[in-house]
Amino acid sequence: MKRLSLIVLCSMLFACTSKPTEIMQTENVLAANNSLYSSLNAMFQGDFGPISNVWSHGDSITYMGPFGGKLVGWEAIGADFKQVTDMKIGGSIRPEGISVQIGQDMACVSCTEVGENIDPNGQSVQVRHRATNIFRLENGVWKLIHHHTDIAEQLESAYDKNLD
Repeated sequence: MKRLSLIVLCSMLFACTSKPTEIMQTENVLAANNSLYSSLNAMFQGDFGPISNVWSHGDSITYMGPFGGKLVGWEAIGADFKQVTDMKIGGSIRPEGISVQIGQDMACVSCTEVGENIDPNGQSVQVRHRATNIFRLENGVWKLIHHHTDIAEQLESAYDKNLD
């Protein structure tokens, strides 16, 4: 009987402690996702540092952004982001309708990116497209390993850029 009571008690303790851990992981992933959008907005203003901190710097990470194409590895992705940083396109975007799925060391966030950028002529270009962000837990920190958005023809036209 003592053994059964001990098993039940341990099971109850595990059940009670796993929920806060799950909530904490969700909060950490949402914080990483918020950092992504803060860093994108900083990049639009000409600050490269934050976007570099959000991403994993591995060779197998991937980026499929609003201009089409697919970039693989931090070297290629970082170089592309450096070009965007230097353009200082202004504006801002934010995630809406966020959905989070979390595994042990991977998390997927889907959302709609909403906002605006400023084209080379100073005109506002509206942004509204679906996005998927995949994070991997690296040394206790959620790092972005994949970002994929719909192709945004209005951005391609405004910046005369297409990677396909």
